[in-house]
Amino acid sequence: MRGTQCAARVLGACAAALTLALAAPGTAQAANGVLFIDRAPHLSPSGCYPLGDFVPSEVANFTDETAFVWSGPSCDGRVRATVKPGEMMNPAPGRSLFIA
Repeated sequence: MRGTQCAARVLGACAAALTLALAAPGTAQAANGVLFIDRAPHLSPSGCYPLGDFVPSEVANFTDETAFVWSGPSCDGRVRATVKPGEMMNPAPGRSLFIA
């Protein structure tokens, strides 16, 4: 009897976890709008973008998300600056940019 109760609890916990996972909204969405990096447009941007290696880049954020300028080349290191929606930054003090 004890084994049946344990199995029922495990199955109940698994069912509850599955229900929560299916009910939770997805978080992997692109930003709405256009992100310009050195005047090149990126429509509905999402993810990590490289910035200039030798010349600082210009960033214009016309999306609904904040962009984060990172010190490293692959959106690693530390956040050096943020570019909020509607803002421009010239020069952008980093080597890569991340936007959700």
